[in-house]
Amino acid sequence: MLFTENFLHYIWKFKLFNHDSLQTTSGEELQILSAGLHNHDSGPDFHNARIRIGETTWAGNVEIHVSSSDWRKHKHQDDAAYHNVILHVVYHDDEPLHQPSGQKVATLILKNRISGDLYARYHQLVYGNQQVIPCEGSIKNIKSITLHNWLTRVLVERLQKKSLAIIQALQYNRGNWEETFYQQLAISFGFKVNALPFELLAKALPQNLLGKHKNSSLQIEALIFGQAGFLADEFTDTYPNILKAEYLFLQKKYGLVPIEKHLWKFMRLRPQNFPTIRLAQFAALIMQSNHLLSKVLETDDVTALRKLFTVTHVNEYWENHYRFDKEAKPSPKNMGQASVNLLLLNTLAVFLFSYGHHQQLQPYVNRSLQLLENLPVEQNHIINDFEDLGIKINSAFESQALLELRNSYCNFKKCLQCGVGNQILNIT
Repeated sequence: MLFTENFLHYIWKFKLFNHDSLQTTSGEELQILSAGLHNHDSGPDFHNARIRIGETTWAGNVEIHVSSSDWRKHKHQDDAAYHNVILHVVYHDDEPLHQPSGQKVATLILKNRISGDLYARYHQLVYGNQQVIPCEGSIKNIKSITLHNWLTRVLVERLQKKSLAIIQALQYNRGNWEETFYQQLAISFGFKVNALPFELLAKALPQNLLGKHKNSSLQIEALIFGQAGFLADEFTDTYPNILKAEYLFLQKKYGLVPIEKHLWKFMRLRPQNFPTIRLAQFAALIMQSNHLLSKVLETDDVTALRKLFTVTHVNEYWENHYRFDKEAKPSPKNMGQASVNLLLLNTLAVFLFSYGHHQQLQPYVNRSLQLLENLPVEQNHIINDFEDLGIKINSAFESQALLELRNSYCNFKKCLQCGVGNQILNIT
């Protein structure tokens, strides 16, 4: 048989082997009372197991290997953590084992006790020649409630991972949630390609400094474009020259140091997504929004949240420009609904989850999930692959969960740790 140790972990954890006339290799009668708790850290594979050997009940750790000799190969004989193992579970018994005290390690052999049908399903999942995901031929047959429950768990795992960056930023900002939200919002305006320079800009231009100039759109725009490094050039147009003069005054007043202009990327971007346009939209959002995080925390209606992030008054200069001094065909530069949805998806939903989880305020965690349920499915090749497999995807809640499922489970063939894989393997 071709399998990994993880398969034996799965078999032991769910007791998916023939229990008739269990015996140790020494011929003693064996009864499994509890498989124990699966240990994913260092040390024996299962803790707090309970077994009965003969007339004696034992409580302790269980170690699992494909072959008995793996114990020696892994140098467990030199590790005190393994000196109290009460049972060694193996597929092949190719070497007798003894503890340093000389006592023989009780061993159970699983060979000939594992269903051929179960192994065939496992082998097809992990070693099959699938093109998209390991269970591509079976996932559409999984019960909807089973799939939904697993996707909910996977989505929470995804949000927990994404929350780590927010908590790190919170620590950097000494517990200031407002500043942290402002920085995360700026990062999202970069839409991956320019996320880093937007983050550096937000750190080089604190929110409280912008707050001092909220009554002047000119000064807000000057600070943002100046700190972004776009006002160091010589210009022909009046608008950038006015911005430059205003910025030089504010730069001297506050001792500001701009980030490097070369960090911003224009290549392979549609003009509508040029960093200059995103910066103009960001400036407009700053102007129209007071105490934005407070409003977000107070608002649980998706339509109202969209209005908070919908930019409607970008400076008129950008109506016929994508760069300074380069006139272009007139076109609206306000943020479209798709861009707003991405902000809600990538920033707001994650921030609400992180805030609720960190502050132990479950309603905000729930609102994060509800927000995703009310956002449309994002389109990408991974989502298209799942749809081609017959999976009906109704919201960003499901699409985000499927992205995590594909990237953290399917791509690594972690079917034994997956609720869908478990359901397939347990089908009788």
